[in-house]
Amino acid sequence: MSFRLQPTPPARLNRCQLFGPGSNTKLPPKMAASDADVINLDLEDSVSPNDKDQARKNIIEAISDIDWGNKTLSVRINSLDTPYWYRDVVDLLEQAGDRLDMLMIPKVGCAEDIYAIDALATAVERAKGRTKPVKFEVIIESAAGIAHVEEIAAASPRLEAMSLGAADFAASMGMQTTGIGGTQEDYYMLQEGQKYWSDPWHWAQAAIVAACRTHGLLPVDGPFGDFSDDEGFRAQARRSATLGMVGKWAIHPKQVALANEVFTPGNEKVAEAREILAAMEEATRTGAGATVYKGRLVDIASIKQAEVIVKQSELIAG
Repeated sequence: MSFRLQPTPPARLNRCQLFGPGSNTKLPPKMAASDADVINLDLEDSVSPNDKDQARKNIIEAISDIDWGNKTLSVRINSLDTPYWYRDVVDLLEQAGDRLDMLMIPKVGCAEDIYAIDALATAVERAKGRTKPVKFEVIIESAAGIAHVEEIAAASPRLEAMSLGAADFAASMGMQTTGIGGTQEDYYMLQEGQKYWSDPWHWAQAAIVAACRTHGLLPVDGPFGDFSDDEGFRAQARRSATLGMVGKWAIHPKQVALANEVFTPGNEKVAEAREILAAMEEATRTGAGATVYKGRLVDIASIKQAEVIVKQSELIAG
């Protein structure tokens, strides 16, 4: 372990982030009634330029008028290469009230992008006397973003989470695909005439997880575009969970249940984790540094793995 301890990420559920365009006023009540842990009201890609101003007004009204329960409420603002983002930040922080938890910042390419929005948000909060500082979540969607992922993760104490935006990321990298996440037909290895498909998003996801865990953020997998393919969604979500991601986006309501299913530890897994903790507690009591559980060695590192599962289970139960 490094002398510098790894920070603890925010203790909140983030199994599923449900997205909906701010231009559609029928969606927010349905999103509030969903089982998603995080709601992302969108001002960016799903809203046409002519609808930006009205969508912003719709979202401000929805934040104040709808009972969002204990969900984390986030708004995806427009990116810094547009003329809309500053008005998004100012209007939301001046008018939306303290129920707004986070701003999602898309297409982040460097730490300075975060600094710019942080400075503006701080000025508005001080001017308006906001007592609850808004938090940030960011999307890595470019070659620059993944190249600077660690400095982005360390850019502001407001940061809580980071996601991979597969579509824009693929375009920025020049990847020859139009798919949003999932297996890519031409990304395979050949052995004895048989094709074996691997995961083209793996390395980027692993880089995001490492940066997030280093700086105490929640790593989240982004969208899976084919919402008719439940098994494809599950497969990508399971890979992401195995890598250390805590949740996944839902771009369609049917994906909420799928994400919650994958990122909720099963009863057997939780029971096993608790048994490992109990076995190690007994080993520690007797002066042993390790023990055997179901035929395999468990030690101090096993405690840390088991604690992740148990803490997630307790968060869900709470």
